[in-house]
Amino acid sequence: MKPNNQIAMESLNEIWQMAGCDVNALNDIKLTGGDPVLSSIFRVGTAASATIGAASLAAAEIWRLRTGNRQEVSLDCRDAAIAFCSEHYTRVVGKSRPRFWSPISGYYRTGDNKWIQLHCQFPHLREGVLKVLDCAEDPEEVQRAVAKWDGLDLERHCRKDGLCVALIRSPDEWSIHPQAEALSELPLIEVVKIGEAPPTELPSGGNRPLSGIKVLDLTKVIAGPVCGRTLASHGAQVIRIGAAHLPVLESLVIDTGLGKRSAFLDLRLDSDKKKLKGMAHEADIFVQGYRPGTISGRGFDPEELARIKPGIVYVTISAYGHKGPWSDYRGFDSLTQSASGIVYEGMMAAGTGEPHPLPCQALDHGTGYLAAFGAMAALKRRAEEGGSWMVRVSLAQTGRWIDKLGRVDGLSIINPEEKDISDLLETHSSPWGEILHVKPPEVMTETTPFWTTGPVPVGTHEPTWI
Repeated sequence: MKPNNQIAMESLNEIWQMAGCDVNALNDIKLTGGDPVLSSIFRVGTAASATIGAASLAAAEIWRLRTGNRQEVSLDCRDAAIAFCSEHYTRVVGKSRPRFWSPISGYYRTGDNKWIQLHCQFPHLREGVLKVLDCAEDPEEVQRAVAKWDGLDLERHCRKDGLCVALIRSPDEWSIHPQAEALSELPLIEVVKIGEAPPTELPSGGNRPLSGIKVLDLTKVIAGPVCGRTLASHGAQVIRIGAAHLPVLESLVIDTGLGKRSAFLDLRLDSDKKKLKGMAHEADIFVQGYRPGTISGRGFDPEELARIKPGIVYVTISAYGHKGPWSDYRGFDSLTQSASGIVYEGMMAAGTGEPHPLPCQALDHGTGYLAAFGAMAALKRRAEEGGSWMVRVSLAQTGRWIDKLGRVDGLSIINPEEKDISDLLETHSSPWGEILHVKPPEVMTETTPFWTTGPVPVGTHEPTWI
């Protein structure tokens, strides 16, 4: 049997080469520890070590490119796994953690004795589901309504209306699904050249790998925001662009907003689209995580961004990948777990007869760190080769990769409480008060990552660079 850290290193090697990175750099990173860290049969800690390790090593490579100095990176599996759970530990000091899930979000029995997950975190999703079910906003009422439906029919009906639900499938059921077949043709991460541009030198000055790098963060919830948060931890100037009419989950804004500024632009307005294009002209990285086609439909597709700013790095994050019948569906981490067999396998292993998801939003976090890694790998290639670049990742591709990492005997593990991980926590001031949060888990001998500012409410700043 392979040691746990060997599995993590092999996974990191695979990720590293997918992005066209120099394999010699792998000598500069040390991964320690191994699964199980969290209560799961899946290798969540291994996934965390490999993806966070890739992002950290990419930052070290950019530092080498800027200064000529190599540095060592070290990362322990326990610390990486806790970073994958950051939203579970982030809180305003003196206050309890807010409830994350909507009262009617969850798993329900269908009329054909299957399980279906309803994701109702945002008002329009909740209202849409209640309209389909024709019931009140009460879990018992919802269960009675769901029990009148065949599971697959309910999933199809809700998806047709743009709602977020997923039938819990077994691994075998998922394997023959057309979307799974489409995903099997895609790599975990894609870093592809999308336009010509001369080599772009990294900004001069600064004492951090991404000093002077400007990032537009058009994302919400977890995966995309983790990407922006990671880039900020290595010194990038990150501004999160949202709109006043779009809902957010405040607890996640607090967790993923570290190191970022936040502004509003309404891309339904020509004037605001013009402002964003002006900001994109000065940006190095553009990250978007909206439903496929949404941002492109507003005039911000990869090709247009490469025209506006030759040398741009365009990062796109989706739920189910860019190919297949589900490629344009909305989706979230938990739904992808349900649809792809992860929840079912966890349920079978636990023997409870009830859905058993991963102990954290591992698909979200893994995808976010992969996106940050891809962005930095593309930056380095931009500096050395020139060109405009696109990085493409998805929750479903990450889930497929985690599935292939193998299994561990981890169900007896008790997930760490705050008191168990005090060494991994730090505080930042914020408009909400003092924030307790998980600090970056990796150690770098010259440029250990950190955030210069705490989170702010959405729309706090003007949409301008500083």
